[in-house]
Formats: sequence, structure tokens, C-alpha cells
Amino acid sequence: MGQLSYGIDPAIVKGIAEEIALVAEQGTQLAIVVGGGNIFRGVKAAAGGMDRATGDYIGMIATVMNAMTLQDALERMGVPTRVQTAIAMQEVAEPYIRRRAIRHLERGRVVIFGAGSGNPFFTTDTTAALRAAEIDAEVIFKATKVDGIYDCDPATNADAKRYTSLNYTHVLANDLRVMDSTAIALCKENDIPIVVFNLTTEGNINRAVMGESVGTLVGGNCDVV
Repeated sequence: MGQLSYGIDPAIVKGIAEEIALVAEQGTQLAIVVGGGNIFRGVKAAAGGMDRATGDYIGMIATVMNAMTLQDALERMGVPTRVQTAIAMQEVAEPYIRRRAIRHLERGRVVIFGAGSGNPFFTTDTTAALRAAEIDAEVIFKATKVDGIYDCDPATNADAKRYTSLNYTHVLANDLRVMDSTAIALCKENDIPIVVFNLTTEGNINRAVMGESVGTLVGGNCDVV
């Protein structure tokens, strides 16, 4: 949403699409899970009195709106893209089918997963871990607003320490909420490393994919540094 209070900023979408296009052009198979918090966040709606499951379903539909927006931006740049949703929306996207998603990736298409996991009470972080395990992804890149994982909130504590690397156990034991615990546990069980980096820094998507140190690496054999 950029500097907007909510919604979609076309300039931000274009910038993200340009970075994704660069990665795709280099031959990397890329699947994307999008959130919907810029449009609707189920947890906040539930706090206001809305039924939590209803709020989460509305949030899932919001992720589809974001997925279609990103697809449009990518295809205008010549990047073949498919949106797959966990909730059937046949007129605008394919249903999520694991083998079809893998086939799209093998054919050089960027696959965008919308509608989360299709279930309320699960975040898009958990969806990312689930889909990564299903398509046998080598790594998850968690693109966020901060440049890695800190021992406390850097927005409120000037002495917050940023980690270069962590293991799953440390993240779970210290409740470092960069991703929810279900997502971290799924990654731990399937040995999928996670790289947490700042999406708002231009060029960071490509740097992360190329293996540069742009944030915090979480893995089973990583030292706490």
C-alpha cells in the first residue's frame, strides 16, 4: 500500500513486479504467497466484534485481489504468470493443484498462491511454509518491512540486536514473531531455510535470491549470531 493508509499503490506494485521479473528472467523458479493486510486483516476485524472465521475468509479474498494485481503487473512486463487460489474462483484464477503448480514452475511461469490455505485461523506465513513443502522449494524468502529478525522490537528499542543467522529452535523458544509458530514448525519439520529481509529496499529480492546477506537466515544448522 506504499504511503497510502490502505489499498494498492500502483508504484509499489510496479517496483515489486520489476524485481520479480529480474529474478524470473535469470531462470529461478519462483512461487509467491501474497498477504491481504493492506486491504483487510481478519484479526483486527475480529477484535472489533466480527466473527473471526468470517474475517479470515474476507482476508483470504483480499489476498486474491493482491495476487491478481501482481499478476497483471508481471504480465505487462512479459513475465508469464499463473494465479492459483485455495478457494475456488474459476472465472479469475486456477484452483490450487499441486502438480499443476509444479508444472507451471518447470515451464518458467511465476506462480502466485492466493486465498491463503483456504482455512480460517491460519496465516499466510503458514500458507507459505505449507506450499513451500508441497512444491519442494529450496528456500522461503520472507519479504517484510524490517531488515531481519531482532531480539526485540527495533521500532521501540534503539538497542535491539539484529541476528545474522538463527536456528528454528531459538526462534520458537524466544517467541521471535517474524513468522507465526506454526509456519516455523513446518519449516523445521521439512528443513526449509527462511531468509527474512526488507522488501522496501530496492534490489533486495534479487540480492536475497542470489545468496547475498540481506537479512537473517533461519535454518536447522545455523548458529545464533
